[in-house]
Amino acid sequence: MDLVGRLAAAVTDLSRVRDRVLVGVDGPDAAGKTTLADRLAEVLPVPTLRASVDGFHQPRELRYRRGDLSAEGYYRDSFDYPALLGQCLGPFLEGAGQVQIARYDHRAGADRPVRAVDVPERAVLIVDGVFLLRSRLRDQWTLSVYLSVSPRETLRRAMVRDTDLFGTHEEVERRYLGRYLPGQALYRSEVDPEAVAHVVVDNDLVDAPTIVRWTMPDIEGLSRA
Repeated sequence: MDLVGRLAAAVTDLSRVRDRVLVGVDGPDAAGKTTLADRLAEVLPVPTLRASVDGFHQPRELRYRRGDLSAEGYYRDSFDYPALLGQCLGPFLEGAGQVQIARYDHRAGADRPVRAVDVPERAVLIVDGVFLLRSRLRDQWTLSVYLSVSPRETLRRAMVRDTDLFGTHEEVERRYLGRYLPGQALYRSEVDPEAVAHVVVDNDLVDAPTIVRWTMPDIEGLSRA
């Protein structure tokens, strides 16, 4: 069974004992988080919603208040965690019939119209994004997955993915070496996500991911809520 199949089986098992299952897919930039989360959502046999921490960015003036090459700023100032918790994750876990899955478009630099979606009584919400296992979020996840990718591979993928966004290869390199990769290093030193996640996957070879760690929540200890 491949990675997506194993994760789908695990999430399906969790959904049998818990009405709301919250899955976090964490990892550095360009790790393949969105791709994995989307593929998992496509194959699950229970109603599944998708969200991304990218939909809860802070406005640009807050994200870059420490400077455009601040690793500290990237790690600490990028996202509106009170909104993510209060409008999305918390209501979902509490059984709300609607949740907001995005509130800010960081590419356009503007608030989104409220994107409230209906949630059935029994559902899975898969959230992808960076820094999902930091202390204020880690206890939210019914199941957490961390995709490990080396800095060298991250930069290689960024050159392919982000050149149109940032304009030149040189600007991609400047931003990744000055902000994003050091921000991820700060996160790893402070949180050690590979020790926290239920599932750790070496995703350096995107077509041949390797499961490094596989632990599951105690199903018998989970309530239906």
